[in-house]
Amino acid sequence: MALAAVCGGYAIGASVGWGSAYLAMFMGDFGLSLAALVAAVSCGVYARRYHTPFRPAWMLFAVSSGMAGLGNAVWGWYEVVKGATVPSPSLADFCFLLFAPPAIVGLLVLAKRPVTRAGWVCLGLDAWLIAGSLLTLSWSLALAHTAHFHGRSVAQSALSLAYPLLDIVLVSMVLALHFRRSSVHRSAVNTAIAALALTVLCDALFSSPLLREHYRSGQILDAGWFAGSMLLAYAPWVARRSGRELVGEPAEQAVRRPQPPPGSRPIAGSLAALTPYLAAAVCTLGILTNVLDGRRIDRVVLFTGCAVVLALVVRQGIMLLDNITLTQELAQKENHFRSLVQGSSDVIMIAAPTGVLRYVSPAAAGVYGRDAEELVGSELASLIHPEDLGRVVHEVRRFLAASPEAEPTTRIECRFRAGEQRSGGDGWLNVESTVNRHHGGLIFNSRDVTERVRLQAQLQHNASHDALTDLPNRALFTERVTKAVTGRRASDHDTAVLYIDLDGFKQVNDTIGHQAGDELLVQAARRLAESVRAGDIAARLGGDEFAALITGDGTRDRAAREHRIHEIADRLRIRLSEPYRIDGRDVRVAASIGVAFAEPGISPSGLLRNADLAMYRAKQAGKGRVELYAPQMQDEVTHRAELATKLRTALHDGEFALLHQPVVELASGRITAVAAQARWRSAEGILFTPAEFLRVGARGRLTDEDGERAAELGRWQLEEAVAQAATRHRAGHKAPVAVRLSARRLLDRSLPPKSIEALLVRHGLPSGALVLELSESDPRVPLDDLERRLTALRRLGVRIALDAFGSGCAAMGALRRLPVDVLRLDRELIDGVVESPRVHKITAGLLRIASDLGMKSVAEGVDLPEQVLALRSMGCTHGQGMAFSGPLEEHRLRRALTRGSYPVPDLTGPGRAVVLSGSGLPARHGGAAGPDTRAHPPLRSNSETSVPPT
Repeated sequence: MALAAVCGGYAIGASVGWGSAYLAMFMGDFGLSLAALVAAVSCGVYARRYHTPFRPAWMLFAVSSGMAGLGNAVWGWYEVVKGATVPSPSLADFCFLLFAPPAIVGLLVLAKRPVTRAGWVCLGLDAWLIAGSLLTLSWSLALAHTAHFHGRSVAQSALSLAYPLLDIVLVSMVLALHFRRSSVHRSAVNTAIAALALTVLCDALFSSPLLREHYRSGQILDAGWFAGSMLLAYAPWVARRSGRELVGEPAEQAVRRPQPPPGSRPIAGSLAALTPYLAAAVCTLGILTNVLDGRRIDRVVLFTGCAVVLALVVRQGIMLLDNITLTQELAQKENHFRSLVQGSSDVIMIAAPTGVLRYVSPAAAGVYGRDAEELVGSELASLIHPEDLGRVVHEVRRFLAASPEAEPTTRIECRFRAGEQRSGGDGWLNVESTVNRHHGGLIFNSRDVTERVRLQAQLQHNASHDALTDLPNRALFTERVTKAVTGRRASDHDTAVLYIDLDGFKQVNDTIGHQAGDELLVQAARRLAESVRAGDIAARLGGDEFAALITGDGTRDRAAREHRIHEIADRLRIRLSEPYRIDGRDVRVAASIGVAFAEPGISPSGLLRNADLAMYRAKQAGKGRVELYAPQMQDEVTHRAELATKLRTALHDGEFALLHQPVVELASGRITAVAAQARWRSAEGILFTPAEFLRVGARGRLTDEDGERAAELGRWQLEEAVAQAATRHRAGHKAPVAVRLSARRLLDRSLPPKSIEALLVRHGLPSGALVLELSESDPRVPLDDLERRLTALRRLGVRIALDAFGSGCAAMGALRRLPVDVLRLDRELIDGVVESPRVHKITAGLLRIASDLGMKSVAEGVDLPEQVLALRSMGCTHGQGMAFSGPLEEHRLRRALTRGSYPVPDLTGPGRAVVLSGSGLPARHGGAAGPDTRAHPPLRSNSETSVPPT
């Protein structure tokens, strides 16, 4: 708009004569010079700032405009400054003549460059045809009169012909470029062409004798030159104002540009093809004009016309040869693509808008089992499976209604009718088709994906079913439980989940092998699947754990539903507990089943958790039974979790203390070792033992549920015991420390022998000062591995004690296989060694075994003086218990170690207990309240000690 305003203002000023002759002359000369220089600066700045493919063209336009500006400045110097008539020829004419050549070369740069030599030749011929026709027409109308050089010099005559000839060449290039311009920066190129065309038009008017005789600077003709310069100044910046980048139009904008309809031909392309013939027609009309007017044909016109006709013939020959070459290439490409289509393994079909097949490639015989000729003419809807037809029609209609630019293709998968020739004889094939538009119809590029669909179905089945038993796996079972709990039958409260575990399955794997175990699982899965009802689902959750979902029948009575589900679960238990025939032998396992009902508001995970808790309760209650879930089961789990949290907090906050109970030599009372015992300091000031805190059994052995907590506590106890023993060792107290560890803990990978060696080295404790007491000799622990681990520890110098000896059948096997230095008698034997003759004889026999094997013997829980005498008389070497001392804190322990010994009880004096004849047992004289009754000091519990005042 600013450009139009400036040009319009100049035109108005020129039309009114600028108000004075001097101002008109000034604006006509220096105004045009200024406009041309603005164009030169604009094109030059753009060419230097932006490195585009058309940079040379804008530089040439800058030079061309600069020459025009210089010519107008020289013209103004003569007319305005000197007030003289401009001589002819002059320096201004020289500058004006140099305006056209750079502009012509710049237009060639802007043109779309041909890719072949024939294209370059045709471009030159087209330019000559246009120039020749214009020259013929111009010579016939005006130049012939100008060519009569009456009284003119050679320079003046040449100058009078140079202007129109250069303009004719420039016009020819403008017309040629208009139909061959590049698609890049189309708006900038069009603006530059318009600017040069306007300039050439004004030059042509100026060259006319009628106008040139009356021309004065500042007239309306100057407004055309002024507008041409301003347009050329604006031309390079058009592309940037329209938002297009220097590299050309973006691909997405080219895609969005409206495309011509199929079969149509662009008008610009048609005009470009007709341009040479139109030029030849113009040339012919020029010659006919001279003939019809009765004038003699000028030699220039005749020569130019012949040259134009000759150029047209040459161009036609070149185009003919080029068309022959293109026809051959097109035939080769057509044969190539026909071979690709006919040889493709995919079936290519073209369907009319009515759905009738127009073309089917030969691959249909191999894919569909039907000849292509048989399919041509048939309706596509008759070949698609009726169940898929509605979906296919809907997708095709949606695709046709969508924009071709937004969705050029679509993909459809359906079942397609197969012919008799199809191998395998399948009635329907799964076919995947890529659909494209084609002249209002559709192109289907189809392939057989039947095997892929089958494979996907198999993979989906494998993903939701157990690979061994082919039962639904945990993921599918959880999905079914979710539907049962949250679906339309969520109100059926008698829907239940049965959680099943095979008791003794691990022994099957360990005794007859994992292959036999897999066969057992397969048979158990088959029995489970056969035993559930048709509407129920059985699944394998992993390992030897199975589950069943029993859907409800709407029963509201709680007792009735529990009876019904319990009856189903018991029937499954009996069926799964029957003998399994594997490798010619009968294998027996039991089944523990937990039952949980889908109570209102329960989540699927909560229902599975409840059934799992009930199953574990069944295993704890003796295995091979059915247990119904009760809310207190969850309370117990919560309580155990709270205990685990308290244990971790206590370890982190230092609430655990380590006490040591002296181990005394029964013969002399000398302290030979100390036994480390962990205690938890409660908020009430009471020290609790691990047995009380970890909720262990009656004999102090940890249950499986507490294994993780016990392991964490065991790590702390071993580290703390070694650290304190090393401190005492440096203080001169050489008594070894005994730490109790379970056999399973010793075999844990987190506690290799090297870690114990590193622990001793880190704290500086000699290896002989550590005694590991092997407790909880689980019969499931492999003795071979345990033997290797203990042997490695003994090589380090660590001594091994067998704890709780005499408490189980596994103790004798451990004594026979394991490298043991110390034998610790079980507390139950010590409790009855005085009162029970049978226990006395058993204990005496065990002590003789320890003596014969060269082992030291330690009696644990020696609380009474009578027990000290009885054990010493049977050959027991050491004792530990309240008869000497309870567990001691560190400062009391050091006082005891400094003292070095405890007094040994002596009951041989008068009025004291004597040894019964034949039994070796001491006995008391007198009644319960008699004077001979020995008064013992009150004994505190071995598991509970008061905290000393601080």
